[in-house]
Amino acid sequence: MSRLFRTSRFPHLRQDFAASLVVFLVALPLCVGVAVASGVPAELGLVTGIVGGVVTGLLRGSSLQVSGPAAGLTVLVFEAVQEFGLPVLGVIVLATGVLQILMGALRLGRYFRAISVSVVEGMLAGIGLVLIAGQLYPAMAAKAPRSGLDKVTGLPRGLLDALGDGTGLASLTLCAGTVAVLMLWKHAPAKLRTVPGPLAAVGLATLVVATSDLPVATVEVRGLLDAVQPPPLSAFTESAGPGVLGTIAAFTLIASAESLFSAAAVDRLHSGPRTEYDRELVAQGVGNTVCGLLGALPMTAVIVRSAANVQAGARTKASRVLHGLWLLLFAALLPDALGYIPLPALAGILIHSGAKLVPVRALAVLWREHRGEALVLTVTAVSIVAVSMFEGVLIGLALAVVKTAWEASHLRLEIIDKGAGPIEVYLSGNATFLRLPKILDSLESLPRDRPVRLDLSGLHHLDHACRTALQNWADRHELDTSGPAWPLPRAGTIVTTTDKKQTSR
Repeated sequence: MSRLFRTSRFPHLRQDFAASLVVFLVALPLCVGVAVASGVPAELGLVTGIVGGVVTGLLRGSSLQVSGPAAGLTVLVFEAVQEFGLPVLGVIVLATGVLQILMGALRLGRYFRAISVSVVEGMLAGIGLVLIAGQLYPAMAAKAPRSGLDKVTGLPRGLLDALGDGTGLASLTLCAGTVAVLMLWKHAPAKLRTVPGPLAAVGLATLVVATSDLPVATVEVRGLLDAVQPPPLSAFTESAGPGVLGTIAAFTLIASAESLFSAAAVDRLHSGPRTEYDRELVAQGVGNTVCGLLGALPMTAVIVRSAANVQAGARTKASRVLHGLWLLLFAALLPDALGYIPLPALAGILIHSGAKLVPVRALAVLWREHRGEALVLTVTAVSIVAVSMFEGVLIGLALAVVKTAWEASHLRLEIIDKGAGPIEVYLSGNATFLRLPKILDSLESLPRDRPVRLDLSGLHHLDHACRTALQNWADRHELDTSGPAWPLPRAGTIVTTTDKKQTSR
């Protein structure tokens, strides 16, 4: 009877149960690694993973997408903690969640799909580069500089120091070994690959440190209840400054865009129900609101865990809810196990994750086929490394808008001069103020004593600035011309785009 009940009420329980264990094993080292890299207690990464599974996982939106702390927000979270402190981080995450709920309620989720893909990929590439550079310092047992540019420029000196120091060399070797395991794990025997690569890499590194007594740092354990610190009231009064408000806007934009782009990618991996984008945005907002109230890390949908969920055979949202429960049981029953995890191993996992965010092959293809998009991607990534996350994204968005406006104003200008009769000028495409200098330079270079027939019938769009400038040119050209040498319309004649009739202006 009980078996019949399970089959009818939960027809996919076996598949979802198995998938939840796989996702848990993938999520565990990533949650801890993201928290450590963000400069917060490791337990807070587990809290965000638990909320992403148990709270967000229960809500409607994307049935197979898994949420938790993401490497894509690590850099921004670290900067926020360093500048404003951990209590204010809770307020920032809380405000981000409220904004996401509001945007989902206003049905704005679908509009995030209109953000230039090149800007999003450039944003992720910039995050990946800063993440790699930042994690190389704990891999070398060194302290990382604060700015992204300093992290990059300081690497050669840091590497030389690590090679000359026993602790730094041991730490760097362990990190390199972790990355090697992650890269080669797909070539391991099928039975071994049942263990997720991140867990295998961290487990092997932990075993090496425990058996060889390497002088490397390990995760500091504070305890789940001690790590969870809801933001005090004083943190809300400190959050009214422009710096905090800009960080909230950056969190909201990046977390929402990453979650919804991840949802689109997950939809391509399975044939089940499609994502409801507005509901998914609300679900992410509810999760971030809870995380903010607990003083935990922000969450997004994570493509690594989501892909593992689909590939493990998950059928319903039960798998992601169960994975959150497994994280909760681990945090409650085995918190001291975190203290054995070496920090260089976590750095190796995040370096590997950061490398996946940099689309080297896709950029090469994009450069061959759409150089403008490749330029937007590259400028966005470089700006994030050189300046900061928020300003870099704004620069990328501005460049994408300029590129789109430039392409939308594509104009073809053709001048036909047969030596006798009027000079014929044909305009086709979109005449906007962006192309006005080219138009006027061409028209003003024509002989002033010859009649000109300006044909605008091929234009799809003629904005006010261009129409006014063309009218002024026609009037001036008519005054400069003593009169047509042939029985044709006056020199300033314009053929309109609406009725195709020759009308003297």
